[in-house]
Amino acid sequence: MPGGIEITGARSARYDEILTHDALDFLAGLHRTFDARRRALLEARARRYEDLAAGGTLGFLDETAGIRTGDWRVADPAPGLVDRRVEITGPTDAKMAINALNSGAKVWLADHEDANTPLWDNMVQGQLNLREAVAGRLEFTGPDGKHYALRDETATVVVRPRGWHLTEKHVLVDDERMSGSLFDFGLYFFHCARALVERGVGPYFYLPKMESHLEARLWDDVFVHAQERLGIPRGTIRATVLIETFPAAFEMEEILYELREHSSGLNAGRWDYMFSVIKSFRSRGDDWVLPDRNTVTMTVPFMRAYTELLVRTCHKRGAHAIGGMAAFIPSRDESVNEQAFAKVRDDKTREAGDGFDGSWVAHPGMVDLCAEVFTDVLGDDPDQRHRTRDDVEVTAEQLLDIASTPGEVTEQGLRSNIEVGIRYLDSWLCGTGAVGIHNLMEDAATAEISRSQVWQWLHTGTTLADGRVVTRELVEKLIDDEYADLADDDASPGLADARDLFTEMALSDHYEDFLTIPAYERMP
Repeated sequence: MPGGIEITGARSARYDEILTHDALDFLAGLHRTFDARRRALLEARARRYEDLAAGGTLGFLDETAGIRTGDWRVADPAPGLVDRRVEITGPTDAKMAINALNSGAKVWLADHEDANTPLWDNMVQGQLNLREAVAGRLEFTGPDGKHYALRDETATVVVRPRGWHLTEKHVLVDDERMSGSLFDFGLYFFHCARALVERGVGPYFYLPKMESHLEARLWDDVFVHAQERLGIPRGTIRATVLIETFPAAFEMEEILYELREHSSGLNAGRWDYMFSVIKSFRSRGDDWVLPDRNTVTMTVPFMRAYTELLVRTCHKRGAHAIGGMAAFIPSRDESVNEQAFAKVRDDKTREAGDGFDGSWVAHPGMVDLCAEVFTDVLGDDPDQRHRTRDDVEVTAEQLLDIASTPGEVTEQGLRSNIEVGIRYLDSWLCGTGAVGIHNLMEDAATAEISRSQVWQWLHTGTTLADGRVVTRELVEKLIDDEYADLADDDASPGLADARDLFTEMALSDHYEDFLTIPAYERMP
């Protein structure tokens, strides 16, 4: 064990293949070089939220106007990331990894973040699975005897590490918890970068939950350090940034600029972006209250402004623009499939028509539909970055126009948030982060927006469509109702813990920035 490092997690079979002396020494170097900056940036986030709570606002930065008006472009698409018309997301357990890699998608987002529960075993076994996948030898045999193995042609691997706000409590460096971001990035890069380069591709990443271009600058410095440390040519790493926080929407060009020699584009989300809108302006009154989350589509004014700006920003700078998630899971009920497939087709058709270069699906059964829709627009071209969307002009006021969002807050919307939030947390606390609920593949973003909407409606005193006001008594009654229904159908031993955690986060006077932080502290 290198000096100053302590591993408090269990050392199970084959973990020593990942947690080697040299790998841990590499992690320690990342921590000692960059963790103080990470913590300072998190403090800057907190100060911005204090300013917003006191009446401040968000806008395009005066001090970076030169970047927005300057003449620059990001690096050309890297091998394996030239054509991204359909990408599939999912956790790194062996079975789901193999299914994703074999799905026919161009890219697999190998998720150590929202579609994953950060149990120690999940994080280390996930790294083992990634190493085996990169080597082409990942296999799995299920309890039913069914065998899974990789095909000759598989999707390009793009790893999503945890966000800057999360730590890895099982690894201490100089008596400090290590950043979850640096742990996830560092182990994958250390063990797989050279093998990936030998295969003609590279170590590629999706970067989540960033809130400023200074956080992107930190990632870029991490990339430069890591490549120099292992003798990998500078610029081999490529990163796609998820623009899934409200503050980041005002710094898209700056984020691309900071990562420009390592950038491979931006991605537009939905639940996390809406969750961030609520978090940013949660105490600012009715103008910042969103209606039932399932009625807030990508075509409402503030979401439309955000996606239009994202495509224009990316193509102006030569970067890929990747669309949002189709979370539908095919059903055995063909009538359900018919309606869902029509909605997904409409959604992907809108994205392709708007200029996106590709989009996400959560299930292998949706890959062909997404590929078909984008191929209808792209033809034989790998992307449509030539469409610079000069017709688009988006103002800060349009991005901030939450008040124009149509829709109502209903009892059913309140019940849905409670039911789905508790069901998801139940699975998350038991170790599963990608959860099928009502034919949708849900991840941590669903739990975050669900409890955030309940918190905001309660603390704003929102009036329901039927005239009742959302009160603590009403929320407690509905939590009891939904829990009773779930308990009748689900004997999970963690259900009561999930209910208690959701109740605490929804009813607390203090708003917790991330539900996953207190949830993580309750896990072994």
